[in-house]
Amino acid sequence: MASLSIRKVVKRYGSGPRAAQVIHGVSAEIADGEFIVIVGPSGCGKSTLLRMVAGLEEVSEGEIAIGPRVVNQLEPSERDIAMVFQNYALYPHMSVYDNMAYGLKIQGLPRDAIRQRVEKAAAILELGALLQRKPRELSGGQRQRVAMGRAIVRQPQVFLFDEPLSNLDAKLRVQTRLEIQKLHRELGITSLFVTHDQVEAMTLAQRMIVMNAGRIEQIGTPEAVYASPATTFVASFIGSPPMNLIEGHPEGLFFMAGGERLALPAGTELPLAGATLGVRPEHLAVGDSGWPVTVEMVEVLGAERLLYVKLGSTSLVVRTDDAQLRPQVGDRLHVRPHAGKLHWFHPTTHQRLDA
Repeated sequence: MASLSIRKVVKRYGSGPRAAQVIHGVSAEIADGEFIVIVGPSGCGKSTLLRMVAGLEEVSEGEIAIGPRVVNQLEPSERDIAMVFQNYALYPHMSVYDNMAYGLKIQGLPRDAIRQRVEKAAAILELGALLQRKPRELSGGQRQRVAMGRAIVRQPQVFLFDEPLSNLDAKLRVQTRLEIQKLHRELGITSLFVTHDQVEAMTLAQRMIVMNAGRIEQIGTPEAVYASPATTFVASFIGSPPMNLIEGHPEGLFFMAGGERLALPAGTELPLAGATLGVRPEHLAVGDSGWPVTVEMVEVLGAERLLYVKLGSTSLVVRTDDAQLRPQVGDRLHVRPHAGKLHWFHPTTHQRLDA
């Protein structure tokens, strides 16, 4: 096992004035044995960054180090990494055993050592009864476990996961997330996991890297990123539904937004000038007084409801688990934010003001 260092990494396609830069000086330090999730929307550069760590893409500037070795000039086979892909990439004519053993055979390991490694990985992933089957005889979740088993037997210093759950249905995604967590607890191998799904990121990561347009917006634990987003992008990307963002300006003790005069909880420090106010849907309470809103849509999600409401010209989402509250479209309600749960962002830089 080893630490992973990404130091001011830049990626460009092409050369000269027409070169397209897709990664802009990204830096991150990943500790030995840490499980890091890179999350962001499609096209943000997260898979490109992972592929540079793997050696499948060249680094235009900067350094990538695995342990004490800078690996920029090393071939993928020399980096001591193992990668799990989105599409499994199994050999269809080989059995599960042979798929897992193939890389070790290429390395020239003795047959007994190969068998021990494959059987150990199969036991961890509960594949023992499937070792003689072909990939076509397996479910999607079983194929993904075979792909992970093929990575485990390599005994690498770093695991790289490139959206490995994207092809699974919702139930299998949850089950496989649990298996990946269990796998990391047992093996403790440094892992880098790429996904566009913020739920996967929140449930898997020890720390997460939130990327946007080739830059890192925030690095932190899922709890810290959720509780204190560094930018409006992070606030709107992390959380389901995302944070409500309200643009306005202070006026005395009130915040003017969407043509409404909003009273804030006692003791709230207002910004000195225009700002974006952020509040999570679960931190808005429906009551007899507060901000006047009109219900536009209601989503019933079993034990809770999402109320899509209009505050002047601003749209908000309110999460409630009050079983007695059954509003209809067009109803007028009042909502008020919880004390100490407001977030302020700069209106032009979009950076957190109290960070």
